[in-house]
Amino acid sequence: MRPITWLSILVVCRVNTAESCPDNCRCTQKTSVERSEVDCHKRGFSTFPTSLPTDTWILKMGENLLEEVQPNMFSVVPNIESVNLERNMIKSLHPQGFSGANKLMLMNLYGNQITKLPPKAFKDLISLRFLLLGQNQIATVKPDMFVGMRNLSELDLPLNSLTTLPPNAFKPLIALKVLDLALNKIQKISRKAFFGLQELLFLNLDNNKLKNIPTGTFKPMTALEMLVLDNNQLSVLTPSLFDGLHNLQEIFIRNNEIDSLPADLFRHTPKLVQVALSGNRMHTIDGNMLANLQGLKEAYLHDNPWMCDCKINSLVEWIAQTQAYQSPLKKIQCADPEEFRNKPLHTLASQGLHCTA
Repeated sequence: MRPITWLSILVVCRVNTAESCPDNCRCTQKTSVERSEVDCHKRGFSTFPTSLPTDTWILKMGENLLEEVQPNMFSVVPNIESVNLERNMIKSLHPQGFSGANKLMLMNLYGNQITKLPPKAFKDLISLRFLLLGQNQIATVKPDMFVGMRNLSELDLPLNSLTTLPPNAFKPLIALKVLDLALNKIQKISRKAFFGLQELLFLNLDNNKLKNIPTGTFKPMTALEMLVLDNNQLSVLTPSLFDGLHNLQEIFIRNNEIDSLPADLFRHTPKLVQVALSGNRMHTIDGNMLANLQGLKEAYLHDNPWMCDCKINSLVEWIAQTQAYQSPLKKIQCADPEEFRNKPLHTLASQGLHCTA
């Protein structure tokens, strides 16, 4: 009888994997453990493969013609950890579509045609860390959509059709670190929209339609380190808007319609190292609010219509004395009065600035 060797066992494993590999796909198996990577990227699939290696842990099916996530689609691959379904034609997710995929860690559904997320559709994904839903047509988010995903670390929802964020929208996501909501159409945020996100580090609201944000909206996110509010329509920031964000390090509010800032706006954000307010409508600012941020390294204030009179003395003094990075500060220029127009603020002596009538 021919002796069984490790080599013959490995050959058998590879043959079995090859036999169950879908047509036109490429299946490779790690030699150290029985885990197969299945590459079916851009192979013209209109239905999900019925035959997959049972040890599949990575599945790449991007740029195919799939139109739906069917029930129990991943039951034949119980150890699957990563699924890429980006840029298909998926319009709907069956509520039992991910049933049994409790080891899945990454699900990429970017660039499909999904309009809504069924309640509890992801409830079995208890190990999921990354959910990529960008560039779909999702119009609403509700807490029951995210039930069960207690380990989710990153939720990407840019380039969708969201207009409002209701109360408790993301409350089940107690471990969430990154939330990307850029390039939507968000006009209204409930004051309780971010309840439950005590672990969140990064929130991106860039390129929405926000005109105002209720005081207290950001307060639940006590761990937040970076907040992006660029390219909205914000005109007023209330003195208490950033209360509770004592770990905030970077804030971006570029290209809005802000004409003034409360002097105590940053009183509860002592760890700020970067403040970006370029591209607004500010005429003046109290330089002391920046001087009180002892760890501030970068401040972007250019492309504002600065009025260079006595009301800006404190800003000129701060620019002269700060240890912050000087390059962005040297871009700040006067808009008025005529005698100082286009003159960089860092070249002005504060005592030479007079008040206009």
